[in-house]
Amino acid sequence: MDKRQLSAFICVFEERNITRAAEQLSLTQPALSATIKALEEDLGTRLFIRKPRGVEVTEDARALYPHASRMIQEMRSLASRFRKRQDKIPLAIGIEQDIAAGCLQHLLQCLSRELPDARVTLEPGCTGDIRLGCESLRCEDELFMPLAEERYVLACPQAHPLAQEEALTPELLCLQPWVMYPNHDSHQRFLPFYGTAAGAPGANAGSFSLALDLVEAGAGLAIAPEALVVQRSALVARPLPGYPLSRRVGICYAVQATRNLAVERLLGHLSENLS
Repeated sequence: MDKRQLSAFICVFEERNITRAAEQLSLTQPALSATIKALEEDLGTRLFIRKPRGVEVTEDARALYPHASRMIQEMRSLASRFRKRQDKIPLAIGIEQDIAAGCLQHLLQCLSRELPDARVTLEPGCTGDIRLGCESLRCEDELFMPLAEERYVLACPQAHPLAQEEALTPELLCLQPWVMYPNHDSHQRFLPFYGTAAGAPGANAGSFSLALDLVEAGAGLAIAPEALVVQRSALVARPLPGYPLSRRVGICYAVQATRNLAVERLLGHLSENLS
């Protein structure tokens, strides 16, 4: 007993006529009759009695009808469920290091709301159809769609004396032990704050997240994006003296990535919100 046989049975049962049922199913009458006969043999019972005008249904046919209808509906629902999964548009997103949870959540909420038919895959690092990362790390052949501007702040432990200072000055900062980023693209921008301590760091880190781990451990102070600092309850974010420094976080993508329908729709939505 298969879907084809059950569909044929339901159609004949409802039409009470082999000819009309065959027309609806786009079958010849002999093919439909053979299908019904095969079903009757599988079940070991007679389902229809031929009459000069149409067919008469048996009691077994009446008992089978609701079960057959439910089975066909369940088959359709199951097929639809897996077909929808296969029809989803794949979208791989690379997540660079040092991205604040709030920025990622904003992007995921946007995807859930605007692209419910996308099958999203998150991958760490420089990979995927698009990347969520800092503008300064954009490759030469990539475009950039900004999502947020994050200012840099001083990160210090809650109990540190500078956490209570009314206003920070360059003189106060240059005397502190620093966690620095010698190989990070931000290193040169922070040198004026390090002052004479620039040549003797308290510790070095390869990322903002690792630097904040060191700050929490008491290795020194660090400069980091405010969005990353405020995520840590053990740390305080203090404004830096002088002209504010910031970075832009957003979507890095190559022109050819827009061939992906999900990428094209996402960038279109983000562009509308920016304008």
